Amino acid sequence: MENFEKVEKLREKTGVSYEDAKNVLEQNNYDMLDAIIELEHQGKVAEPKAGTYISGASQENECVKKFELAQRQYENDCKNSHIKEGFRKIAESCKTVLKKSLEIDFCINKDGEKITGVPLLVLILLLVGFFWVTLPLLIISLFFGITYNFTGMDKVVVDVNEVCDKASQTAEIIKNEFKKDEEEN
Repeated sequence: MENFEKVEKLREKTGVSYEDAKNVLEQNNYDMLDAIIELEHQGKVAEPKAGTYISGASQENECVKKFELAQRQYENDCKNSHIKEGFRKIAESCKTVLKKSLEIDFCINKDGEKITGVPLLVLILLLVGFFWVTLPLLIISLFFGITYNFTGMDKVVVDVNEVCDKASQTAEIIKNEFKKDEEEN
């Protein structure tokens, strides 16, 4: 590049006058970099912002830092999506259980006739909140000819109604044995 071309290039890059560009280049033996630095010292050109010029090693470090930052961001996004997916699954399960507990009725029967029926959710809440009252009442009522069954179930792994019937039969057997013992005494 000829000196004239260097002057034009310096003017183009820095925006200084032709005369300033020529003088600075002459003072610095037509070295473009030294001329730009001199213009910066004179205040005729704004100094570059920090980080604008990056050497090869610095550029490598900068790339590594950006990669590590992107990797951490990706890992955080993955963790957040797994957490969100987990909460979504839990919410879906709770919704299904709640829906089923409202569809299934717990029926109380006396002598084969239905006295009342309440949603399973009510029974669960009574057992959770008043366990020491509800469970004994359920057991004691078996001895007075009360039977229980569940309606509204499609398919259950264990036949709950069969279990309720067996509990009623067992209570009836125990009651009959007590009556038999009283009659003998």
